[in-house]
Amino acid sequence: MRLLLAALLSVIPATCIAQDASRETWLLMVDRWGSAEHQMLTLERRGSTIEGRLGRWPMTGRRSGDSLTFVATDGGGTAYHYGGIVVDGAFEGSVDGPDDNDPNRRAVHLVTGRRLPDRPAGPPRRHVFEPTTFSNEFTAARAPVLVIWPGDTVATRTIDSGGVDEHGVTRALYGNPQTGPFFVATAMPGDVLAVHVRRLRLNRDYADSLDGIVGRAMGPSLAARAGGLGRRVRWRLDRERGLASLDDAPERLKGFTVPVRPILGGIAVAPDFGFAPASAGDSGRFGGNMDDNEIVEGTTVYLPVFQPGALLYVGDGHAAQGDGETTQWALETSLDVELTVDVIPARPLSTPRVESDTQISAIGQAGSLDDAVRSATAGLTQWLEQDYGLDLSEISLVLGSSVEYRVVTLAGRNVGVAATLRKSSLAPLSKRLPVPVVR
Repeated sequence: MRLLLAALLSVIPATCIAQDASRETWLLMVDRWGSAEHQMLTLERRGSTIEGRLGRWPMTGRRSGDSLTFVATDGGGTAYHYGGIVVDGAFEGSVDGPDDNDPNRRAVHLVTGRRLPDRPAGPPRRHVFEPTTFSNEFTAARAPVLVIWPGDTVATRTIDSGGVDEHGVTRALYGNPQTGPFFVATAMPGDVLAVHVRRLRLNRDYADSLDGIVGRAMGPSLAARAGGLGRRVRWRLDRERGLASLDDAPERLKGFTVPVRPILGGIAVAPDFGFAPASAGDSGRFGGNMDDNEIVEGTTVYLPVFQPGALLYVGDGHAAQGDGETTQWALETSLDVELTVDVIPARPLSTPRVESDTQISAIGQAGSLDDAVRSATAGLTQWLEQDYGLDLSEISLVLGSSVEYRVVTLAGRNVGVAATLRKSSLAPLSKRLPVPVVR
């Protein structure tokens, strides 16, 4: 855990270290029987007295010299006692709290922590990040590559699903390696991370796909004929004309082209504490390998935050993809990516959401199409309740007249389904949007 906190400090620009002596933000890591639980501590100092919040729990305590002690109280009134030593912006100590299996017993866990910088003065910043390593997991255990604040923009690159960069060099293990994670300061569990996709651009002249059909899309007769499929197919990308064509096209497909429309197949935050890291090929409430061909330049993706800092990952760029990613690989390629992040505080979110200028979509992801449809419907219902104040009867009328269901992906462990409403159909309704705020 100390290595992770040291790595976090290493990605904080030196110009950000100057801090307000009375206000502090800390990232704590509690070693709970070998599992690292991340916590955000915010406090104000008044002499030797401190008060603030541990996550969303109120806390009070004292800071005397190098000694820091405080008590945080959960929603049920249970107290957690923290104490330790602060040296050069680092904390080492312990927490005494209830035993998970016996409320009449207490358990002591080691705690380490690192003070985070204050937000730099001035307007939001644009960061240029050149990745040197990539992740094949969505996880909170990986050290953040960059600390950013709400309103900031990151310009970076992704490699393709096989681990190959824009120069044709293998940089990571195949399996949708991701760029990140990016630590979004102020983002806490229970918040929503809004990721505005500002720019997705091809940065090489080829993409790879397969000539297969995913099993979920085939019945027995079609499957019996598909035994010879699964060959890698090279596409040439004409970036000037915006077209993709087959590199070695069979006679009947000579002249066949498709418009390029770059998408981010992978966009995710780290899963919650207690959940195992997810493969970069997997998906869930945290986002993940969603392969939604509507996550294009100009859209906003909303993800529920489960870990302090959210820990944002992006990757698996496609030059183009049909609904469902039925060839298992879409037109896999590397991309130049530019993203702006915002934080919407304390907002329930049951599924990832995607918004464009013309439509809103809730993305349901599950092991079957039936369950994915249910999840997408529940997510869109929640959106209409939150933003339009509609009750379930009213929502049923909107859905029954206007909803569109689209199969997002069939290629992963989970099926993805988007439940979509056109904004034109919602225009007569009164909208009450949450406003992103900076803590």
